[in-house]
Amino acid sequence: MTEAPPPAIPAQRSLRTRVVVGAILGLLVAGIGYLVVLDQFVMRRFEARSWTVPAQVFAQPLELSRGAALSPGAVEEELTRLGYRSAGQVTESGTYRRHGEVFEVMLRKARFDDEVREAQRLRIVTRGRSIVGLTGARDENLVKIRLDPLLIGNLYLNEDEDRIVVAPGEMPALLPATLKAIEDRDFDSHAGIDLSAIARAAWTNLRAGRIEQGGSTLTQQLVKSYFLDARRTFGRKAQEALMAVLLESHFSKDDILSAYINDVYLGQDGARAIHGFGLASRFYFAKPANELTLPEIALLVGIVRGPSYYNPRTQATRAKARRDFVLTQLAQLSIVTETDAREAKAQPLGVVARSGDAYYPAYLDYVRRTLPRDYRAEDLERPGLQIFTSLDPRVQAVAERTLDEQLERLDRQHKSKPQALEGAIVVTAPQSAEVVAVVGGRQAQAGNLNRALDAHRSIGSLVKPIVYLAALETGRYHAASLIYDEPVQVQLANGKYWQPANFDQHALGAMPLVRALAESRNLATVQLGLDVGLDNVARKFTALGLDREPARVPALLLGAVDLAPMEVAQIYNSFANGGYDTPLRAVRAVTTSDGRRVEAIPRTANLVADPGAVYQLDRMMTEVMSHGTGLSATSKLPVELVTAGKSGTSSNFRDSWFAGFSGSHLAVVWVGNDDNAPTGLTGSRGALPVWSSVMAQVATRSWNPPMPDSLEETWINYESGLAADEGCAEDVIPVALPQGTELDSAHGCGGLHRFARRVAAWWHRL
Repeated sequence: MTEAPPPAIPAQRSLRTRVVVGAILGLLVAGIGYLVVLDQFVMRRFEARSWTVPAQVFAQPLELSRGAALSPGAVEEELTRLGYRSAGQVTESGTYRRHGEVFEVMLRKARFDDEVREAQRLRIVTRGRSIVGLTGARDENLVKIRLDPLLIGNLYLNEDEDRIVVAPGEMPALLPATLKAIEDRDFDSHAGIDLSAIARAAWTNLRAGRIEQGGSTLTQQLVKSYFLDARRTFGRKAQEALMAVLLESHFSKDDILSAYINDVYLGQDGARAIHGFGLASRFYFAKPANELTLPEIALLVGIVRGPSYYNPRTQATRAKARRDFVLTQLAQLSIVTETDAREAKAQPLGVVARSGDAYYPAYLDYVRRTLPRDYRAEDLERPGLQIFTSLDPRVQAVAERTLDEQLERLDRQHKSKPQALEGAIVVTAPQSAEVVAVVGGRQAQAGNLNRALDAHRSIGSLVKPIVYLAALETGRYHAASLIYDEPVQVQLANGKYWQPANFDQHALGAMPLVRALAESRNLATVQLGLDVGLDNVARKFTALGLDREPARVPALLLGAVDLAPMEVAQIYNSFANGGYDTPLRAVRAVTTSDGRRVEAIPRTANLVADPGAVYQLDRMMTEVMSHGTGLSATSKLPVELVTAGKSGTSSNFRDSWFAGFSGSHLAVVWVGNDDNAPTGLTGSRGALPVWSSVMAQVATRSWNPPMPDSLEETWINYESGLAADEGCAEDVIPVALPQGTELDSAHGCGGLHRFARRVAAWWHRL
């Protein structure tokens, strides 16, 4: 009997051993590869993010001078807006003291686009509604001085985020000490992770069966913010710990702590996240981080653990308890004295009522979009740029407040409407083409849809001044020319007929151009536009600054073109500045971190319309305000203020517009629904009250440019267009006509009538 061979056990074991060893080696190689890749990723991302300094964006500074129209209340409001604090002793930068109409101010060091002003003392004397005296630190009389330019935001030009980077030398010494005491006491000694803290957290999590406690160091928290998402899993915690160790192996503790201070999440401002103590300081206390006090530092460090849970604006009691706990810990660790901690606990939270960092998201959005147009890309890549804009904080505040108030009023009047109305405002300085205010919607601080730039809506009768300008430039028409407000039908390319109608469904027959524009007569405008030609009207859009030509369809004559409020402002700015197409701009200057001016791309102002025709049009648009669809604005505007404007209403009352200007401001207002549903509002009932409220509150001057030599002032009858004598009837108005224009005279307004009126006036004075 033959025996069976023994099983090949050693060979099988050898194969298994090789497989296991191979697997281990494979895993080891994969692990090393993973570590190398992860290490490179951590280094690149940290270096790119940590050392990038955002561009700081500033509003135009308020210039104080003797005789300037500023009441004591207005001066104090401006100081408060800039984050200056009322104090008994004016010894620290950023403080002031008011004695009735006199202010003692310790100005901060401030950088402008053309100089750096050192911190200095200033005395402001007001009387009534004016500044009557300015005195410097050595009691020298000053002719004028600029207050600080208001910081309105910080831009990473390639990213949509806002933060204020605080350099190590700019942060209070107490801030890093407090952070380490409360969040990570072993920060200076661990290698990125705290094993004892991890063990405690692991035991708690195992018992709970889920992640309940982190045990994270400051380094791990920074890793979570910089590199990872918000998932809470064991695998993610392991990755976080590994990345923290890698981070600490390459960078110093000071670098990591500085990055943490500039990145930690500290709250929410609408759609904007508040990252870093620099931005949080302005958001909660309206001051730079280097002016933070002990109780303020304790509060900010305290809310790191839960910015929503400890929100000092909505959870004041909870936030104060957390702040006081931090103060107790600081005293127990001898970081501050018991006395200092006790006195700090007695202080109120001191949080400003609203965001103190003057956040204007719609305006910042406009800055971000136009910078690449006005400056070379390589110049904008430099870190730490200062961007000086034309934003006027006082006009911006008026526009934001007015839009909210007026839309709330309109909502109350239309209680049956399912959704709240929305709106947008753009305000410019026409002669310089500077944009001084942008409001993208109600509750402007939320920073959601920027309707001023992105809400492209039918402009309705805002188109009519373009049609009338095209007509005036032909030389065949002037303000007194008769046009016919009569039914018209136009055959379209598809064979159908377009039959427009007037708003009141009536045709009034012959009337002068000035009346047709003032009363926004549709039929008269269509008759005029068809005579001038659709091609000429369409070309005027691009000549006046629009970047595209509208479709050449008859409905264009009544506003069948969708524009954003900023685009309307661009076109109307050419009306307000005498016929020049100057691109609107927000940025006055850009300087480097060391104060050197960055050269802008050259821009030209082109004359795109006949100045005489523009002047005639503008004079006609003043009659919109005194006789036409803008008449209701007179109840809000100062009696002496001369303005010109035009209302606009799109089909089915979906959009309500008003655009108009004074001698120093142009404002465009849109009111409507985001879903394009009808509002039931004309331009006069919806947008005009917003416009007139804004213009009534800004310091503006009357429209009163010099009349071109080619024109002369003539008085006509408003209804008929016939020549008349000044004051011979209630409906006699002055218009600008080309020199030598001959008009028929209105009946009863000749020389005999004028003589009789003068005799009657003389007799009445006896």
